Amino acid sequence: MRRKVAVIGGNGQLGSDVVEAFTQLSEVFSLSHQDVELSSIDSVVGCLRALRPHVVVNTAAMHHVENCERDPERAYAVNAIGARNLALVTRDLGAVLVHISTDYVFDGEKGSPYSEYDPPRPLNVYGNTKLAGEYFVRAGNERHFVLRTSALYGLHPCRAKGGRNFVELMLKLGNERGEVRVVDSETVSPTSTSALAAQIVVVCDTDAYGLYHASAEGSCSWHEFACEIFAASGMKSRCLVADPGEFPAKVLRPAYPVLENAGLKAIGLNQFQDWRAGLRTYLHQSCRAVA
Repeated sequence: MRRKVAVIGGNGQLGSDVVEAFTQLSEVFSLSHQDVELSSIDSVVGCLRALRPHVVVNTAAMHHVENCERDPERAYAVNAIGARNLALVTRDLGAVLVHISTDYVFDGEKGSPYSEYDPPRPLNVYGNTKLAGEYFVRAGNERHFVLRTSALYGLHPCRAKGGRNFVELMLKLGNERGEVRVVDSETVSPTSTSALAAQIVVVCDTDAYGLYHASAEGSCSWHEFACEIFAASGMKSRCLVADPGEFPAKVLRPAYPVLENAGLKAIGLNQFQDWRAGLRTYLHQSCRAVA
């Protein structure tokens, strides 16, 4: 019997790649918000009991940081209560739950990459609600994988953020203006959704349940990322560091929430390459890389 995999948010930026990654070896159900409302236990029960999946991958979240700050109740309902509902229902069905979380559970003040053993301390509503979701998953279903990741971008549009990821935004602005100004005050590990999807498939073939960091190797500022985007795509646009306060943040964000994939490396399952390699793969896939 083929394994049944349900992907919550299967029409999203990450979810679309997860669906594709599982399709060859599994029977995959791509579920959108029209199919299941995570904040409603009745909706989650009705949807998943009908499908009876062996694995549920939750890529859905309210992850627009400013919107979370404006509507914390909705953010908690989706990111925390939604995760709890999935944990309880998948436990009752005997299914594995893969839950995607974020580097924003950390305050970024450590000054070096965070491992899974470092205590979280979120700075904003988004980070707090995602951390609450982690705890609900870890308490609600022993057969879980909680994967924290960073600065996702992928070939499929992220509708919650206007449909254009950071790479596409930089290419658009560079082409239109010939010059971009980008902040260098936050360091991240830009991670392609295809790489994360491949990692999810790998961990789901094991029973090494638990909490893992799952982001591209290495790190850079947003400015460094933009410069590399131009270099790797052959674009001649200038990439300048924005002046302090030029693009003031509307919400407090961690300055250095870089993740170390210590857990995956400890069990020999880390699949991630350096973030530059991930970027070049993305640009090749979209036929815009320098040959």
